[in-house]
Amino acid sequence: NGAICIQSCSPSFHGETSFICEGRKWQMFADACASLDIQSLFQVRELLHIYFDLFIAKTAPPSTRVHNCQADFSCIIPDILSSPAIPGNIADIVELLNKISLLLSDNVNRGKMQSYSRIANHILNSSTISNWAFVKDRNASSVLLDSVNLFAGKLLLRNGSESIQEHFISTKGYSIHKNTSGKSFDFNMEFNNTGNITGHVVIPEEELLKLPKTSTAVSIAFPTLGAIIETNRLDAVFVNGMVLSVSLPEELRHVLLTFEKVNKLENVKAQCVGWHSTERQWDNRACKMKSDNISSVVCLCRHHHRTFKSFSILMSPTTLRNAVLDYITRTGLGLSIFSLVVCLVIEAVVWHHVTRTEITYMRHFCLVNIATSLLIADLLFILATIFMHNTALNYPLCVAATFFLHFLYLALFFWMFTLGLLILYGLLLIFLKITRSVFIVAAFSIGYGCPLVISVLTVAITEPKNGYLRIGACWLNWYETKALLAFIIPALSIILVNMVVVVVVVVKTGRSSVGEGCKSQDLSNMIRISKNVALLTPLLGLTWGFGLATIVDSHSLAFHVTFALLNAFQGFFILLFGTLLDRKTREALRMSCFSSKRKCSLTK
Repeated sequence: NGAICIQSCSPSFHGETSFICEGRKWQMFADACASLDIQSLFQVRELLHIYFDLFIAKTAPPSTRVHNCQADFSCIIPDILSSPAIPGNIADIVELLNKISLLLSDNVNRGKMQSYSRIANHILNSSTISNWAFVKDRNASSVLLDSVNLFAGKLLLRNGSESIQEHFISTKGYSIHKNTSGKSFDFNMEFNNTGNITGHVVIPEEELLKLPKTSTAVSIAFPTLGAIIETNRLDAVFVNGMVLSVSLPEELRHVLLTFEKVNKLENVKAQCVGWHSTERQWDNRACKMKSDNISSVVCLCRHHHRTFKSFSILMSPTTLRNAVLDYITRTGLGLSIFSLVVCLVIEAVVWHHVTRTEITYMRHFCLVNIATSLLIADLLFILATIFMHNTALNYPLCVAATFFLHFLYLALFFWMFTLGLLILYGLLLIFLKITRSVFIVAAFSIGYGCPLVISVLTVAITEPKNGYLRIGACWLNWYETKALLAFIIPALSIILVNMVVVVVVVVKTGRSSVGEGCKSQDLSNMIRISKNVALLTPLLGLTWGFGLATIVDSHSLAFHVTFALLNAFQGFFILLFGTLLDRKTREALRMSCFSSKRKCSLTK
């Protein structure tokens, strides 16, 4: 595994093909075999000489002409269009277009732009997308995008406008000035054999007012380049619309873009992004979403002539929703909320009967806070799903909801951690007695103070970079900033610590039973608390373990359904193992019911 094999091309091609050994099989990962000979087809220096002859001296000596090539270098087009769009040829054509944009981008007239577009269209064809995966230079698609943007940005306009249309690349230019009442570019282009997609670019009026003089605005549309970037790069991105590029005067900083979605599934969320030319990756800091519906997305994007000139929309790679999953989540959360309300009612009824000793008081105090934290979190989760379908339009509310969900779910675990510390206190620090007031202060500092610090630091670090929220959901980001680790690491650490505490209890009680022959009341209480911890900790750990599995394998429906079930029934687990199965609580509840001379169905 990992071995590389280089193989020569067939006699009619030049270059080489590279293979890598994976799983005891040779897999091709780069194909540089090409039939085009760019050096003989297009000599940049000689063509540059012709260029000056034609535009300066007005004459071009025949001896210096390459195939009598005209100033728009259209003479090379037949050879290029007749060549197969194989990976090696694609790489050569990208290099050719890059050289043209760097050396011959002065006075780009309609003829030049048409020739350039026809060459680019040949390798942007939807039938060539799969071949881009084997182009040796993984940045080839980025080089192509930058080259086209540079060349088209210098387009000269005739009568104040220009439009050059090919199947897979379209260029439009307009003359703009501050008195223009908003300028728009409309594109309707073929994506594949099944249909077309559209794009719309608008320069807002408030931006045009910044122009000191009449200027040129150019926009380029690429219906297939997003898919090409996906295949040409190792990281998983899902472009769900055409790529729209704009070339604007430096005074103009913002542009409004509308993208039609390729994938129009109801629950597929979108994210507005800009292509960072230097970092060569999609960057969500360039755009803000204005609206998102089932068919299209409107983005307000920041234009910068060096970094952000191209924009598109990404599809969330983790959107895995269906009716069954939503039904399980809602039904389970309803049961969880009902269970937590019942739990808190029972605790209120039996409070004076079960909190007579310091240890039992501390135990029920922790249990009430665990149930309260989860109850508020469940209610907030339901409200977020009902009122915040569109995370872009409700972004501030979504940030607030995510902050409190993060805080409350962490509080649930930190109160579990407080229970674990209570067990260690009762078993190991026998002669150290603490008052209720000291315990309450310490418990609140751990149960709510630590989650608050973690939640505040998480939003403060990630939100300025637009990396706090996950795409299309009011929850912590994972793919860009790993903000979710601020929940995963504390939760899993507490689960591990509490399991160690349970082991300590088993060892301690075993020694006590052998050495003393009987158990003290405090030791009996510690065993009761440790049973709660021993039952709840694995269930909570299993729940969020499956939550982590949904991130590792985001396309597994089994993981999502299991996590939805366990997560939704956490309230029922707390009611069952924290209250109903506790003998002292049942006895206190029976006494309360008997003293009030009312039949209590819960006792049954």
